[in-house]
Amino acid sequence: MKNYFDLSGQVAIVTGCSTGLGVQMAKALANQGANIAALARRKEKVDEVAAALEKEYGVKAVGIRCDITDTAAVDAAVDEVLKVFGRIDILINNAGTGAVAPAEDITDEQFNDEMNIDLFGTFKVARAVAKKAMIPAKYGRIINISSMYGLVGNKICGSSPYHAAKGGVVNLTRALAAEWGVKGINVNAICPGYFYTDLTTETLNSDFFQANAKTMIPLERYGKEGELDSAAIFLSSPASSYVTGVMIPVDGGYTCM
Repeated sequence: MKNYFDLSGQVAIVTGCSTGLGVQMAKALANQGANIAALARRKEKVDEVAAALEKEYGVKAVGIRCDITDTAAVDAAVDEVLKVFGRIDILINNAGTGAVAPAEDITDEQFNDEMNIDLFGTFKVARAVAKKAMIPAKYGRIINISSMYGLVGNKICGSSPYHAAKGGVVNLTRALAAEWGVKGINVNAICPGYFYTDLTTETLNSDFFQANAKTMIPLERYGKEGELDSAAIFLSSPASSYVTGVMIPVDGGYTCM
């Protein structure tokens, strides 16, 4: 029997891998046999994640402190992954932030931070991983985590810098897919809808958001833990060999209306 999604022996970097969706996707890849480099700014958190992955899934995992806005730190982190594992097959560009305020009140600093982290940071990690590991190997899977808000606007929660940055990630994904396809690298994006994480639970559980979910989401609920896993595994695996430059919304149908 063929296991289409076997990742045994492969090495995956997951950024923003201290909490939330990053940890969930790292677990999904480890469950398929991938070794994991967990990157985030808080060293103690990524060390905890790495230890838990090794214990639960029997893979090799390391935690590496990395601020994705710092080019030198990104290059050093990628070098460290290569030193430990000797290869990088998969990159999940998950690290991000989210400024929330009415557009007319958004500050220059908020907009700059959003673009620097969500868009430029995503590019910096992809650039380093491609140049140092994937182009030489003539193989790679890059999954950029955008958002359904990278595809549409919204009325419920002012977050224009987030929309702009995540929309940039969508077209950056297309640009890198077009450029790097000939080098054996597939570049795709996942556009999550509303998911419960440590940062979103309070907001999503508010009466206002609960009512909005019933109206705006065809499945009339938020995403549950694990519901990003299959998309991440598919795009990480050799089974997605003829899939590049696409955005996969995992949003309960939010963007279909």
